[in-house]
Amino acid sequence: MRAVSIAVAILVAHGAGPAMQKPGEWIQLFDGKTTAGWHAYNGKGMPAGWQVVDGVLTRVEKAADIVSDREFDNFELVVEWKIPPKANSGLFYRVVEHPDDTSMWMAAPEYQLIDDAGYPSPLKPTQKTAANYDLQPPSVDATKRAGEWNTTRIVVNGAHVEHWLNGKQIVAYELWTDEWNKQVAQ
Repeated sequence: MRAVSIAVAILVAHGAGPAMQKPGEWIQLFDGKTTAGWHAYNGKGMPAGWQVVDGVLTRVEKAADIVSDREFDNFELVVEWKIPPKANSGLFYRVVEHPDDTSMWMAAPEYQLIDDAGYPSPLKPTQKTAANYDLQPPSVDATKRAGEWNTTRIVVNGAHVEHWLNGKQIVAYELWTDEWNKQVAQ
């Protein structure tokens, strides 16, 4: 069994989807007790493979990807996470659920989470932890070993995106530019 454990909070920078929040207000996306506020990507309800274990949202068995019930425009997302040895996962943002996109990776950028040192297959630089998956590699390795807690911060302001890991900025890029579109098309 490969468990992925996460704890999530988000700071709304300039308003949030339909239920506009005040800029600078932190919003808890996970209450530490239930899976309320989350659902299967392109689905309804929470997949059984996701559970709350010791106050942490955890994938305890193979399960569909999950998304927050809430949508955000500009935001700062802070996530504490750990993965077991050899594991591979990711955090997707700017997700738009659409039935034609059967997998979340087809619909949104991904902040890669992986056991860089112990993953059983060779990794390209753009597949390492904190990369903008398969597009921009991390500028520095700030990961902790598998099984240890890491802190991720994702900042999104308009088209500008920053990936942070354990207090260090790892990646910065602009969405929807000619360069972005070219990389995505490859």
